[in-house]
Amino acid sequence: MIGMSRQTEFVVKSLIAKQEEQFAGAPSMRWALASLSLSMLLSSLGTSIANVGLPTLAQAFGATFQQVQWVVLAYLLAITTLIVSVGRLGDLTGRRRLLLAGIALFTGASLLCGLAPSLGLLIAARAAQGLGAAVMMALTMAFVGDTVPKAKTGSAMGLLGTMSAVGTALGPSLGGALIGALGWRAIFLLNLPLGVLTFVLALRCLPADQRARAAGLARFDHVGTLLLALTLGAYALAMTIGHGLNLALLLAAAVGLGLFALAETRVAEPLVRLGLFRDPALSASLAMSALVSTVMMATLVVGPFYLARGFGLHPAMVGLVMTAGPLAAALTGVPAGRIADRFGAQRVTVAGLAGMTAGACALALTPLAFGLAGYIAPMVLVTVSYALFQTANNTAIMADVGAGQRGVIAGLLNLSRNLGLVTGASVMGALFAFGAGGNVMSAPAAAVATGMRFTFSVATLLILLALVLGCAMALRRRG
Repeated sequence: MIGMSRQTEFVVKSLIAKQEEQFAGAPSMRWALASLSLSMLLSSLGTSIANVGLPTLAQAFGATFQQVQWVVLAYLLAITTLIVSVGRLGDLTGRRRLLLAGIALFTGASLLCGLAPSLGLLIAARAAQGLGAAVMMALTMAFVGDTVPKAKTGSAMGLLGTMSAVGTALGPSLGGALIGALGWRAIFLLNLPLGVLTFVLALRCLPADQRARAAGLARFDHVGTLLLALTLGAYALAMTIGHGLNLALLLAAAVGLGLFALAETRVAEPLVRLGLFRDPALSASLAMSALVSTVMMATLVVGPFYLARGFGLHPAMVGLVMTAGPLAAALTGVPAGRIADRFGAQRVTVAGLAGMTAGACALALTPLAFGLAGYIAPMVLVTVSYALFQTANNTAIMADVGAGQRGVIAGLLNLSRNLGLVTGASVMGALFAFGAGGNVMSAPAAAVATGMRFTFSVATLLILLALVLGCAMALRRRG
């Protein structure tokens, strides 16, 4: 626990030092970015930190794996179904007040999670926490245009992208350390002091809203919001616990998407202007984000099983190995933003995808030849390249978005990422189990290695597809 705390402290101090160096001379901007960074870190950490506690929760509440799985699903479903809507609501009613409400909800729900006396109450509190996280994820990126000059957008996005990558990747190892030292409630109570700090910084440092609350609510697309939430919920359930209902849920999602598109053409102030998707740069960025996030979730789902079953590592050692990528990403994310500002977001996007392609290919091949080092080195390359890609991709889209659309575009970017995470948890996990022969927990080390090789061969193809899209967009812009 002491070692993990020192690692976490090192990550945070490194990020703060880089932020202060980059935005020297603008104290209010630095503190505003600090509040946005903490918002992104907390919401991303919540995505992955509970996964490692599922066996402990099953034992604590006398529940089955399928029952405790809802601790993770409730959070993901809340974010997935609502993130675009809350982004648009922020555009209409004012981002600062909504972000403050989201941080307060996330922090209060974290307290309820930590004190929950039953599994049902824990799941309900996690859903509320997911709603707060949706607000935090959508509005942090939208706020960048209000807090930093356009010339420094890449650096700010680099900081937020780093926090997102670190939060998602650090969750399993940090959660395992907290559970081992203090019990499962600690993974939720950890958010209390950080949530209060984030709220205070946001209250004091973020620019005030200019829009009237009542007018914004009157223009909000309630029908579109409901249809989109139902559509995304059906898809997320199909990808997670659909079982025999997968086909029916996917069909419901397809029908819901059609009804949503129809509804958006009939309202004066649609939740999502469908004309946005005629922009090839935006559509390509959303597709690349979804593909990349699918692969990143594969590293979180497959990695712990492979390290434990393939190499026979103790859980504490598994957590230590999995911190290598987040630590490297923490040290490179902000410099990645500077590179995007200097050399152009499109070029850096392609470079990040090329690095992820090489890393995913190496994960399929090198562990067999080089052992644990053959796993760690490619994983560091994948994670660092992911931070590079996310920084540049977000910068390419958000730098030129008008103030009235920042929330919804940020919501779409986060939605594409979250859909990738949901899809990766289901599809890539199923591929791993298939490659390992079915039952991963009883499979021999050789079978687990086969599953790893198969999964990351598919992952390499997915990243290659994203790389083709990135190259096409770079050539289009150059032409």
